[in-house]
Amino acid sequence: MKKITFLLFCLFTTYSFAQEKPVRMGIAGMTHDHVRQILNNINRAGLEIVGFAEPNKELALRLLKQYKLPESLWYRSLDEMLIKAKPEAVCDFRSIVEHLETVQKCAVKGVHVMVEKPLAVNLAHAIQMETLAKKYKIQLLTNYETTWYASNHQAYEMIHEQNTIGDIRKVVIHDGHRGPKEIGVSKEFFGWLTDPIKNGGGAIIDFGCYGADIMAWLMKGEKPTSVTAVTQTIKPETYPKVDDEATIIVTYPKAQGIFQASWNWPFDRKDMEIYGQTGYIYADKSMQMNIRKGDRNAFPEEVITVKPLETPRNDPFSYFSAVVRGTIKSENDLGSLKINMVAMTILDAAVKSSKTGKTIMLK
Repeated sequence: MKKITFLLFCLFTTYSFAQEKPVRMGIAGMTHDHVRQILNNINRAGLEIVGFAEPNKELALRLLKQYKLPESLWYRSLDEMLIKAKPEAVCDFRSIVEHLETVQKCAVKGVHVMVEKPLAVNLAHAIQMETLAKKYKIQLLTNYETTWYASNHQAYEMIHEQNTIGDIRKVVIHDGHRGPKEIGVSKEFFGWLTDPIKNGGGAIIDFGCYGADIMAWLMKGEKPTSVTAVTQTIKPETYPKVDDEATIIVTYPKAQGIFQASWNWPFDRKDMEIYGQTGYIYADKSMQMNIRKGDRNAFPEEVITVKPLETPRNDPFSYFSAVVRGTIKSENDLGSLKINMVAMTILDAAVKSSKTGKTIMLK
């Protein structure tokens, strides 16, 4: 009966979403390589792309031409796009330090915002952004690649709804690759990604934020009691201003989280191990998960197939549109402001810990 009810709910939600007027959506900035996610396909369910605001005209026109999009979509500034294109929502693909400015300009006009991860360059900026979002009653979301991994959502369901592994005791989250230069990011992206002012740090921000977000979500918004972080710059010739290796440890009264962030690994990975009182879950972006319940000698590891996410929860831009229209309530989701304020508390403390060599106590 529960399964039938769930299927009917999904069908109703998808139908209702399809009937909504498309959200007029603008793009702020094109220096973040993740902007290619929307350039690659602007025809997403529930939205209409009305403009790209990018002061670097050469970059903007080059990308629009590459993806066979009209030059008429280009605006020389966010201000110009807000006035002329009149978007209802804006996705920010600029440097992290510019997220605050985007919210400052959009919030007063009642324009909703979704930024690329993390929410802000530091906690002080995040607090200002939260204040503006609440004052002007706009949605403020953060987009992470891992939000759209169906396995993460199934793991959450197994922990909090099915009690598959008991209470969480330890979560180990891995996020990394060979490094921005090594994987060939654009010069525009590399320029600010490796700038401690514009990005807030190196690998600790770029990849440590994934762990902070997922842990905050798994713990249902509970703040940790302490945060400890260690960073290194293993390749100073390539990354002279920021770290390229980071480990963050967060503690709770009855749980720990370890986030391993790297620009030094020989291959890309984004995955997590969740250890509970009575079992274990391993999840990555594939459509399979590894589960073990109870003692490893008595209960062999089981591989299960992951349930795919339903539309519009399987796409960041369609999801954002659904939140703007009120079809989806995002309060406790991975991209929500509530969860990301906790994530920023963790990330900010991690940066401070890495610089001082001390554990930061939060409670």
